[in-house]
Amino acid sequence: MTEDWARPVVHWEMVARDPDRQAAFYRALCHWDIGDGPIRSIPAGLGGPEPGPAGHLRQGDHSGVTLYVQVRDLRGSLELAEELGGRKVFDPFDVPGGPTIAGVEDPEGVPLVLVQQ
Repeated sequence: MTEDWARPVVHWEMVARDPDRQAAFYRALCHWDIGDGPIRSIPAGLGGPEPGPAGHLRQGDHSGVTLYVQVRDLRGSLELAEELGGRKVFDPFDVPGGPTIAGVEDPEGVPLVLVQQ
């Protein structure tokens, strides 16, 4: 067998109890163009790292997926997330050698990390 290469993340899925409310939250907070229907398409954004998003794996007390979304105004986005029915989970802090991030949960409790552009 020949050695293969690292495979990129090419898609993600979000499941919601109230997809209309979730779509409104992400349209307003992240400026996502979210389609209609039972499977709501969300195209890739602009300005992300090339060749695609990286990720990490860590130990925790529960399993799940967390989205990291780049924003222009971190503090303003935190306020907007709360206005849209989300909840702040952690205040902004500088990742050593990396960006400034802050944590929120969307209206259904899905974790979301906001990354200062």
